[in-house]
Amino acid sequence: MASRSSALSLYTLAILIIMAQPACADWRQSLAPARMAGSGEFTWFGLRLYTAQLWHSGSAWNWDEPFALELIYHRSLSRDTLVQASLDEMQRLADRPLATDTLNRWSQAMREAFVDVRPGMRISGLYLPGKGCRFYVDGQPGAEVNDPAFARAFFAIWLDPRARDPQLRQRLLGLAGSNRGD
Repeated sequence: MASRSSALSLYTLAILIIMAQPACADWRQSLAPARMAGSGEFTWFGLRLYTAQLWHSGSAWNWDEPFALELIYHRSLSRDTLVQASLDEMQRLADRPLATDTLNRWSQAMREAFVDVRPGMRISGLYLPGKGCRFYVDGQPGAEVNDPAFARAFFAIWLDPRARDPQLRQRLLGLAGSNRGD
């Protein structure tokens, strides 16, 4: 009788663990069928910071269709560093200076979406045209930002023709060779 009770307890525990898993645990469920457009490494003064991957479901990437950008970190970086670097790039790429209230809203949105990262962690952003974007940390749903201007400015960091790393942009869009030192 004891072994039957133990088996039932293990079965119950397994069911509870399965039920505790989030229902929508990954951006891929929102972008099916997802295929990778391209990927590449981002380095800063010779330090490999992250690998970026661009995913889309259409025949080619464009701003009018949902897509995902996934960053796989190779170094530890604080949330504050990620937020400030993103804001700096969003300001640099803006056609005109961004208003203080806009910067404050966007900063708060990224503070809610991002975490301190360690090597191996992933932060993914799902671009939703005309709506905004949704962030995931290690595949788990995070903050959703319902601001199309924020979403466009954020993803422009990597995808705008004036991106700081034009070679990475080319690789993400599948327009350049692999990232093996070419």
